[in-house]
Amino acid sequence: MIWLIIIGMAVVTVLPRVVPAYIVDFIQFPSWMNKWLKAIPFAALGALIFPGIMTVIPEKPYAGVFAGLVAILAAWFRVHVIGVVAIAIITVYLFTI
Repeated sequence: MIWLIIIGMAVVTVLPRVVPAYIVDFIQFPSWMNKWLKAIPFAALGALIFPGIMTVIPEKPYAGVFAGLVAILAAWFRVHVIGVVAIAIITVYLFTI
C-alpha cells in the first residue's frame, strides 16, 4: 500500500512539470505573453529575496533594507553577482558591529 502512495505522489509531482514542457513546443504564444513569461523569474526572485531583506536582523531591520539598496546599486554598475552578494553581506556586517 505504501508503494502505491509513493508512486501516486511521484506521478502527481512529475505530471505538472513534464506536461507543460511538451505542450510549450506546440503552442505559439502572443508576443505580450512571451514578454510576461520572461519576467516571471525576476518576479519570483524578488519574492524570495524581499522577505530575507526585511528579516535579516530582527532588531535592526534597516540594516537589511540598506544592504538591499547597496546590492541594487552594485548590480546597477554591473558588479558580478558574487560581488553583489559579498557587498550586501559586508554591509549587513558593518551595521552589526
